[in-house]
Amino acid sequence: MTPASLDALLEERRPFLLGLAYRILGSYSDAEDAVQDTYLKWNCLDLKGIDNPAAWLTTVCTRHCIDLLRAARRSRTDYVGSWLPEPIQMTSPDTPESQAELSSSLSMAFLLTLERLAPKERAAYLLHEIFDRPYSEVASTLGVSEAACRKLVSRAKSKVGHDVVRQPAPQPRQEQMLEAFREAVGTGSTKRLEALMSEDIRLSADGGGKVPTLQGSLAGKEAVLTFIAERLHEYWRCYAGWMSARINGTAGILLFDDGRVVVSVSFAYDLHGRLSRIFITRNPDKLDHLPHPGLCVQ
Repeated sequence: MTPASLDALLEERRPFLLGLAYRILGSYSDAEDAVQDTYLKWNCLDLKGIDNPAAWLTTVCTRHCIDLLRAARRSRTDYVGSWLPEPIQMTSPDTPESQAELSSSLSMAFLLTLERLAPKERAAYLLHEIFDRPYSEVASTLGVSEAACRKLVSRAKSKVGHDVVRQPAPQPRQEQMLEAFREAVGTGSTKRLEALMSEDIRLSADGGGKVPTLQGSLAGKEAVLTFIAERLHEYWRCYAGWMSARINGTAGILLFDDGRVVVSVSFAYDLHGRLSRIFITRNPDKLDHLPHPGLCVQ
């Protein structure tokens, strides 16, 4: 390959590698670092010995992400409060079909479901089930036999269980819920929002021990509505900057203070389109990259 064609390949593969790394790690900043490290290794190689450059990039990036995830999970034992994946702001794909497919496997709810999996299980599941790579290719990427790879994917699917990737709620429903949520925070009136909620709704907030927030999750309509009407109404109505945004593939909200993002809010829905989860990220380390215009992952 010529230098120009190699550079073109790197740019072509970047969205895929970034999307894979983010799903494995749950952190956009760590995913960027993993892809950058992969490219640095690429630039130090004698490329004449690489028969399949695209496969090489996938293998090196995946194995690096597995190592990073193992280290991250050891450090999370000391994490203060609820841990949530790092939110990402996205631009919309070209078609409604590709938008729904992309959103479902990038949602906060799905990424949290992946936390049940061991690092190699997570990588194998993502490569085979989300990115449609054949078992032989996934096995080669992970450095295991094809039989072992099939076992990894099988165990992962059993742990994920019924919380599989599913289509997000229709966009009009998401917009309706977004308006009701903003009204509840702004006025303290939760009637419209209550009508859109599931009975077993849960609210989780991630402050990372760096800003005040909930230390655990709230469950049930009464607890969540009371928290929104009393606590969020009191604390958030002072923020002048509210912006609607696509957070992890669904309609969400960013709150600003002095031009800086201080809160990211995203949502999940049940099979009936009712609001089932609210995810609030306030850890400043997870908000530094927001808003991130034109984010492109696969």
